[in-house]
Amino acid sequence: MTNQTMIQETAAVRERAQQAFRNHLKHLSGGDIKAWVELWEENGVLEFPYGPAGFPDRKEGEAELYDYMQNFPKHFEVAFTDLVFHLTVDPELVVAEFKSVGKHRETGNPYNQTYISVVETKDGLITRYRDFWNPLVAMESIGSMDDVVRFSE
Repeated sequence: MTNQTMIQETAAVRERAQQAFRNHLKHLSGGDIKAWVELWEENGVLEFPYGPAGFPDRKEGEAELYDYMQNFPKHFEVAFTDLVFHLTVDPELVVAEFKSVGKHRETGNPYNQTYISVVETKDGLITRYRDFWNPLVAMESIGSMDDVVRFSE
């Protein structure tokens, strides 16, 4: 295999991983949670390192992911903006910064969040997603930290 071929293959793997991430944002903002779950490997893990007390640390597997996220479009109207990918040595690892601009549907309060995501993929499917977000923004949008935790149930 030539060096040029290796570079092209690495670029193709990186593009597939980044496209999975772009599709993740598209399906969430569009409210298509079924399509969102299809982006995940069967035993994929979603982690919340900055979740507030009482918020789950993680969700694992397609059923838990669907149960957790199915109400997101009922509660939030968002568009994701300002997506920036940071290059990594591993082309299947996606590190992304982005924002959401939107509102909580029940309160009408803004939901303008800044995220950093560290996402592991394999063959174009998400295997592990670490979601770094600010719970205070969610609290201000929803009304209270108890409501944020209740939303996660």
